[in-house]
Amino acid sequence: MTFGTALAVIGALILPALVAVAAWRAIATARTPQGAVGWVVFLLSAPWFALPSYILFGQSKFRGYVVSRRNSQRVIEALDDFAESHAPSGAPDPSIPAFEKIAGMPAVGGNTMEILVDGTATFAAVFDAIDRAKTYILVQFYILRNDTIGRDFADRLKAAASRGVTVRVIYDGVGSYSLDRSYTDGLERAGIRVVDPGSARGPTSPLQINFRNHRKTVIVDGQIGFTGGHNVGDEYLGRDKSIGRWRDTHVAIEGPMVQQLQLAFAEDWHWATGETLDNSLRWTPQDADDDMTGLIVPTGPVDEMDSGSLLFLTAIIAARRRIWIASPYFVPDSIVLSALIQAGLRGVDVRLLVPDQIDHYLPWLAAFAYFDEVRDAGVTVYRYTDGFMHQKVFLADDGIAGIGTTNLDNRSFRLNFEAMAVFFDAVAAARVEEMLESDFAKARMMTERLSEQGLKLRVGAPLARLLAPLL
Repeated sequence: MTFGTALAVIGALILPALVAVAAWRAIATARTPQGAVGWVVFLLSAPWFALPSYILFGQSKFRGYVVSRRNSQRVIEALDDFAESHAPSGAPDPSIPAFEKIAGMPAVGGNTMEILVDGTATFAAVFDAIDRAKTYILVQFYILRNDTIGRDFADRLKAAASRGVTVRVIYDGVGSYSLDRSYTDGLERAGIRVVDPGSARGPTSPLQINFRNHRKTVIVDGQIGFTGGHNVGDEYLGRDKSIGRWRDTHVAIEGPMVQQLQLAFAEDWHWATGETLDNSLRWTPQDADDDMTGLIVPTGPVDEMDSGSLLFLTAIIAARRRIWIASPYFVPDSIVLSALIQAGLRGVDVRLLVPDQIDHYLPWLAAFAYFDEVRDAGVTVYRYTDGFMHQKVFLADDGIAGIGTTNLDNRSFRLNFEAMAVFFDAVAAARVEEMLESDFAKARMMTERLSEQGLKLRVGAPLARLLAPLL
């Protein structure tokens, strides 16, 4: 049989069957009727191109993700025990139960937080913690680069390993696609455990391109944890001349929330390696003096509900006086978009802080298709002008604040593995308020409508919005 004949057989017999299966899955699993219709029409009209596209981009749930939380009763029992012994003090916020159900974990007291504004403060704090590590270090980033800060980071980890500290590293195969093998080889020669995305199960693997692990975590000895918007690359310190100043936010956490952040890492490690990190990690937290109530909310496509979207929806609904959100991308789903509009209509001070500078063109462009709609409802849009803004932060009223990795877009809501540290505390909220007020002072209030923009924006924004489910 010639190659042409074989191709014809595939086209005549196998391809229609595969298209039929894919079309049924699209009908059964698509989040909206419009999405289902779009995929079915695409599959039927251009099957050779649509079928691989659907396999890569059509799935919204990551099936088969087996997590250590479900396999390790010891971890579950430890978390339950310390949740009872570290119960929040004072009158609980009425919105807490909703956040707890999204996270699958209880809010806990006894925490403290320090906001780390920009890369200099973030890496100084992270490096200091690594240098003081005694037992173990857990590292997870979407992007690792073999540049100046990347090599400094590697040197700190190697020095820790030489002291007998156990170091584990996870990085994303797509986010770190340019990371050369010499970097990870050097870590492994120093005795550091590194997950190779090329041989690991997704979502670190490039083969699972539609599902990315976007979490950014460092945990030292189970005592201090870090998460936020920074990856490990020179651009995050403003050293990339093509981008310039990089405005970002990380948070340092001490207290029981560290164990919750650690659990999210342990789940990802178990999925990638098959190893359950229960006995080798510290699951007995120490209370911090500030006694803040908080919760780590890990979200991702393994959750039955669309947890990333629900996280923001819950914060918006909880707001009675204000909801301020800083995000580098604004491509919301219909639920969060409607919630923002409704909040604006009921008189809540709704502010969106987005970058004026372009990082990724399509999400930047698509955002213009939403701005008129939310502004008509009373939402104020601020465009940050002092460099590129990459932070992921929200503030609801005077008592709820979130800092983490989740962008205000569909990809973060449903396709990426993310983590947000949410604090139900007036002091934490005041710190975030002060930071955001400083950012608003370095931004301009958007007044132009889409119809007043240049031709490229007027035409491109509605077209880019068609790709919103992937942005």
